Amino acid sequence: MAASLTTGVMEPLLGKLTELLGDDYKKLTGVREQASFLRDELSAMKALLDKMELMDKLDPLAKNWRDHVREMSYDMENCIDDFMHNIDRAQAEPGFVRKVVEFLTTLGRRHKIANQIEELKVLAMEANDRRKRYKIDDCINSSPGVVAIDPRISAIYKEAAGLVGIDGPREELVSWLIDSQKKLKVVSIVGFGGLGKTTLAKQVYDKIEGQFDCKAFVSVSQRPDVKSLLIGLQHKLGMGEPSRAHEVQDIIDPLREYLKHKRYFILVDDLWDHQAWDIISCAFPENSNGSRIVVTTRIDEVALWACHGDRANIYRMKQLEEQDSRRLFVNRVFGPENVCLPQFKEISDEILKKCGGLPLAIITIASLLASHEPRTLREWECIKNSLGSKFATKPTLEEMRGILNLSYMHLPIRLRPCLLYLGMYPEDREIRRNDLVRQWIAEGLVCSSHGVDLEDVAKSYFNELINKSLIQPASTEYGEVVSCRVHDMLLDLILSKSTEDNFISVAYNPEDMARLHSCKYKVRRLSLQSSVGRAKSETLASSMPQVRSYAWFSKSKYTPPLSQFKYLRVLLFEFPIQPYMKVNLTAIGHLFLLRYLKVDALHSEVVLPTEIQGLVHLETLELVCCYTENIPSDITRLANLFHLKLPHCTVLPKEIQNMNSLRTLHCSGMDKSSLEDIKGLSKLTNLIELTLGTPGGVNQCLTLEGVDALMSSVGMLRNLKLLVLYREIESDGLNSPLDTLHDPPPCLEILNLEHWMLDRVPRWIGQLCSLRILSMRLLQLSSVDVRVLGELTSLVEANFDGLYVFQDKVVFSTGLFPVLEKVTFWSDEDLTAYLSFEAGAMPKLQRLTLGFGLEEWMGASPVGMECLPCLQEIKVYLQETSAESSKNVDDVLANVKSAFKSAASVHPRHPSVKFMVY
Repeated sequence: MAASLTTGVMEPLLGKLTELLGDDYKKLTGVREQASFLRDELSAMKALLDKMELMDKLDPLAKNWRDHVREMSYDMENCIDDFMHNIDRAQAEPGFVRKVVEFLTTLGRRHKIANQIEELKVLAMEANDRRKRYKIDDCINSSPGVVAIDPRISAIYKEAAGLVGIDGPREELVSWLIDSQKKLKVVSIVGFGGLGKTTLAKQVYDKIEGQFDCKAFVSVSQRPDVKSLLIGLQHKLGMGEPSRAHEVQDIIDPLREYLKHKRYFILVDDLWDHQAWDIISCAFPENSNGSRIVVTTRIDEVALWACHGDRANIYRMKQLEEQDSRRLFVNRVFGPENVCLPQFKEISDEILKKCGGLPLAIITIASLLASHEPRTLREWECIKNSLGSKFATKPTLEEMRGILNLSYMHLPIRLRPCLLYLGMYPEDREIRRNDLVRQWIAEGLVCSSHGVDLEDVAKSYFNELINKSLIQPASTEYGEVVSCRVHDMLLDLILSKSTEDNFISVAYNPEDMARLHSCKYKVRRLSLQSSVGRAKSETLASSMPQVRSYAWFSKSKYTPPLSQFKYLRVLLFEFPIQPYMKVNLTAIGHLFLLRYLKVDALHSEVVLPTEIQGLVHLETLELVCCYTENIPSDITRLANLFHLKLPHCTVLPKEIQNMNSLRTLHCSGMDKSSLEDIKGLSKLTNLIELTLGTPGGVNQCLTLEGVDALMSSVGMLRNLKLLVLYREIESDGLNSPLDTLHDPPPCLEILNLEHWMLDRVPRWIGQLCSLRILSMRLLQLSSVDVRVLGELTSLVEANFDGLYVFQDKVVFSTGLFPVLEKVTFWSDEDLTAYLSFEAGAMPKLQRLTLGFGLEEWMGASPVGMECLPCLQEIKVYLQETSAESSKNVDDVLANVKSAFKSAASVHPRHPSVKFMVY
């Protein structure tokens, strides 16, 4: 039973009251009677709340009643949780009956709850008289099946240039940026929210990135942490280990030195003020290498400031022309056939007119209309009438927000709290899908029926929000959307709705915390997105007792008083990359309701309590940190733990075979794990995802005996779908150390062995009928290996790295790799001389990526690329292996480009060719 935005935790509360009426509590006669009374009264109230849930606006009296009952449900659930926790704890100790009697005599709270119910009964009766005036329809909210990502969505974002009419602007901006000017040029893209500034900038970025030595895309937002932003920039530029500097200047200096002699391209997205730019821009040295920077902003003054006052370098975004608006709208509503049904043409024109040529508005409304099946003119008329009339001539934040609110109000009830939960994250944040869905589950926002796995249902919710264009896909891994972003306009709406319904509270400074402390309602979910110092700890602590989700996005080293978080379900710490600090979590042992715990503090130490077996509901434990002194030995007693990510270099827990509830396990300390514990992995038969490895280095690798034990354990994991094995092992280089696995997991879909140097493809891989994604590191790739892999009927992506030895030409024969869409080859040698494609091989290949040593190139492109009928894109990565090479690198590069472009020109589809030198 799921929590709701309007009814709060009424459904879970009713479930717990029903549980109190079960046989486990039959000796507690007085409590059972009260539980029965409470359940009946609350059920009657919930019936009315369910009807209110669908209403956008309520009579003030009704809204007040609804809000009061919602808040009461939270407090009641806390009371019941306390009661049940104490009973369960007493059952585990001697003298159970005596302890229960003593406990019940002190439960004056039961009478308080009864009095509250009496008061609410009166309110409910009064509210019932107004029900006819409200004209509330019955709430029909059927349980959905599992939803997949609409395949049109990725096309809308990926091929935005063709869909939203930015072909012309993109080419114009490209011409500005690749001109002959050698000195650093800054170009600003300016326009109000929703016009597609980021989409246009990203299209330009993707088109010309290959012409630069290094590149990076950074988001700034309204409240930037400039230090973290600059450290992130170092990481994106490939500068190695992130800086541990204390001062911003100490981060800027190595950035300037790194970029000084390079031709670089930086995209600075969502800049709001010139003060932030004054600091960030210090990292970009003036040089004569043709470096370029693109800035997007809503503010004219900021655009001008970034361009050093040069108005010729400001590109002003415009609303879409009528024809482009129609293309975008029709494609989203009616699909790839791109034809508007005749009976909808007139009303489509009226809706488009009200969208005012704003891409965000068009996509949002079109997604809403596309989700209504069957289509009716009456529904479209209602939606059209809900749109503001002034928007077509003068778009404003208020009108745009009205369009977004319309899509929100058409969301199924089950999705509303899930969407609002994204308000826990800061602006411009890339949010991981797995984090989000596990937090939803921990908070009780996901409801499953008919035995469907809760995580599958939660991922379905995520996909629905993407399909409705309310969140935007960000990153894709293994063929799935694994992260999203929230447009800042939608985030504004989310935070407004959250405040209205007391769903989420966000604090940016001590004044916000003081304001929250004095609010009418108790804080239920708190996101701290700046520093609140120790001086405010008393205010912070007194606001904590009722909090269910707490997220800490702060650079402050102060850890909040966790002992105050009595009813916490979700705890998330995310610290910026900064010098060593200590995160003290010793108090979490008291959080008996905790279900989700994640700490993302890369350069920090996490201190855990010596015992955590009291966290009986804990489902997710992720510690992304450099060090923890010790994992509690009783972690293996957590019977409900599904997802475990251990800190860097942490060994497998002793007696790990007892953790058979695990579905996901990440451990990088295999080199120090005992042979017995490696064998114990075989008992984790519910594992779906397994990532194991060693830190690397001469003395940090598995023995061959350890590998044999690992392969034996992996073979027992019959439900495994993802296997990642990384870092080196001891090997004589003569035989594949993974060959001892003879009966691999039959359901395996994703296999990543790219950090294990293998001399050949293990033959058991040919048995993986469900394998979709394969990444490997090989000494050589033979025709025999190609045939083993080429007969995999589900393989859609393959990546081969480390190909250092080629004995003869590798031929991809007719009929091999029947569904492969993407393949990558990396080598220090010139692998192009050894690859050959026959007609009929890889019939569905769309993307071919080749990486090789620039100075090793022998003068040709792979033979037979024109035989790949679906090829759309060729990427060529060229490595300069010797700085003192006698060859003229520029001449060789020009010849490589010429050869590949010639090959592309004779291909029937004329695939694009991109080059990158590193």
